[in-house]
Amino acid sequence: MVSKEEKMIDSLTRVNKLKKEVGLVKIADRITNLQTPPQHWSKDKIIKYCNEAKLISSTLKNKNDYLNKRLETKICEYEEMIKAL
Repeated sequence: MVSKEEKMIDSLTRVNKLKKEVGLVKIADRITNLQTPPQHWSKDKIIKYCNEAKLISSTLKNKNDYLNKRLETKICEYEEMIKAL
């Protein structure tokens, strides 16, 4: 059985082979989604979601400097939120 992380890596690998705009959408989507997580999410799920964001950032770092910096900022903010849990 393929893990969620393996699926994410496969997806990001494919995104990297497509037009630049596809990667931009993926980065922008994660920036938007790094808000306060739903109350029913466990701390473990929240940490995994943050780790996925880091994977997206590192894998798609060549797509757009501005959006990647925004994603890195959101990841830092999300990590601070996790510490407060």
